[in-house]
Amino acid sequence: MPAPLFEYLLRIGDDRLVLGHRNSEWCGHGPILEEDIALANISLDLIGQAQLLLNLAGQLEGQGRDADTLAYWRDDVQFRNLQMAELPKGDFAFTMMRQFLFSAWANLQLEGPIQGNHEDLKGIAAKAHKENRYHLRHASEWVIRMGDGTEESHRRAQAALDELWPWTGEMFQQDDVDRAVAEQGAVVVAADLEPRWRAAVTDLLGRARLTIPTAPMRMTGGRKGRHTEYLGRMLAEMQIVARSHPGATW
Repeated sequence: MPAPLFEYLLRIGDDRLVLGHRNSEWCGHGPILEEDIALANISLDLIGQAQLLLNLAGQLEGQGRDADTLAYWRDDVQFRNLQMAELPKGDFAFTMMRQFLFSAWANLQLEGPIQGNHEDLKGIAAKAHKENRYHLRHASEWVIRMGDGTEESHRRAQAALDELWPWTGEMFQQDDVDRAVAEQGAVVVAADLEPRWRAAVTDLLGRARLTIPTAPMRMTGGRKGRHTEYLGRMLAEMQIVARSHPGATW
């Protein structure tokens, strides 16, 4: 069984790698030039965080794997990201709603490693937290703008929320990995993470005139390598250059 901290780093690194790749699919396709650039920057932030986290995971593993190896030479069943992150980018409302829900969670989740005793992870988490605050502010402004905007923008924002909400339960599931890294002191796991997230999200969605769905949470398993059909397709595109030219360097 992999060491708990290695597994934990894969989880939070894969979240950012996969979501960063999804957001990068907007490059050249944003609704306005400014937003095209903003989404590209958010993608770069997320992928940069993933690189730091996966490099650290490789160092702890001690088998010579770095961030590139972990990103390009694992199959979908070896990825540990949240299933919500791998869903297709959808329309602009879907992308912004997903970023908002994820960033609101990450804003709280990153407090755990920041308060922990692993100095390398603490530094990475602190940097990521600063960047995430911008991601959260940016996505929040768009959610309010769309939800409290035109009839069409409101409809799209509500449809995005309805689709994404059942996937959010996975963010708060804890298992032996979470308990082990907490016992080691590398991460301080907050018992009130979900209530704090729900309070913050509920407040903003209320300002956006959006209704929180009552649909049950979906079955999950991303942390165990169980994914939707979308991840395999995404990885086929993301990994094709590395796998077509193994050993190549630039």
